[in-house]
Amino acid sequence: MGEPDFTTAQPIIKAGKAALADGKTRYTAARGLPQLREAISGFYARRYGVDIDPQRILVTPGGSGALLLASSLLVDPGKHWLLADPGYPCNRHFLRLIEGEAQLVPVGPQERYQLNPELVAAHWNQNSVGALVASPANPTGTLLNRDELAALSQALKARNGHLVVDEIYHGLTYGVEASSVLEVDNEAFVLNSFSKYFGMTGWRLGWLVAPQDAVADLEKLAQNLYISAPSMAQHAALACFEPQTLEIFEQRRAEFGRRRDFLLPALRELGFGIAVEPEGAFYLYADISAFGGDAFAFCRHFLENEHVAFTPGLDFGRHQAGHHVRFAYTQSLPRLQQAVERIARGLRSWGA
Repeated sequence: MGEPDFTTAQPIIKAGKAALADGKTRYTAARGLPQLREAISGFYARRYGVDIDPQRILVTPGGSGALLLASSLLVDPGKHWLLADPGYPCNRHFLRLIEGEAQLVPVGPQERYQLNPELVAAHWNQNSVGALVASPANPTGTLLNRDELAALSQALKARNGHLVVDEIYHGLTYGVEASSVLEVDNEAFVLNSFSKYFGMTGWRLGWLVAPQDAVADLEKLAQNLYISAPSMAQHAALACFEPQTLEIFEQRRAEFGRRRDFLLPALRELGFGIAVEPEGAFYLYADISAFGGDAFAFCRHFLENEHVAFTPGLDFGRHQAGHHVRFAYTQSLPRLQQAVERIARGLRSWGA
């Protein structure tokens, strides 16, 4: 569903095999391999034009490890982050784990499914400590541009709040390049991952960029929560930043773009409402009001009768969840074409 169908690129596999053969199987420092943090820093310099001290980068077990560190540091029991609804479900689950809360802010097509300064002002209260946003977002694929990130940062700083940005789907954008919040706010916290653009889902590797004054406490948390990210994966990930590997990633991005350009009009033609064209990730968030019924039952109908899987909106929050579903274009074009044919057939029997 939310996992690319491409296997890990061969240069990364080769580097991983070499690391295993060389016996690089022991713990690393909690912050991660110095050479990997330097490579990530160089990636930010080349792609975004920002200078990030490698000391501010912590390599984590997946993007989830970065979220665990940031939430554990920043959210005390009973305090909360503002989160867009709909949004990635694990964000609110992590907050519950640390005895914090998710203040879900309803967003729709008019806000392009993203938080903005006006929504921050309307929903901020005495227990608010910050906001977590995703750009590109899951499940909607929408972006926050540079000016929007800057405005959101200013709105939070005016309230002594912090900004955490999930940039896990950076690199997977179509017709536009994503801006990093670090271009406009050097004090923001950034969550990222080797899973999506870099195609290393099962290797469990990500990173967190944090303000310098937060690093020491984050390092202590890492030492206690997971000791270190997988060492073999870290050595393998060094190959991600080689020119030939980046070219593979760009070819895959182009393929995702072709899939989006096929699936978006195909679903609209069938009657699905997709009010905001996604600019990134690999999801389409669709309104099924035209077909009637509940999203959960709708998804179950297609899974059981047509063997096509998509996700009901209730997985992503409460706001208008009962009549929305998420499609993932993480399969090949021929399989997507087959899925559309089956959806068309399934619509004829839905509600019959």
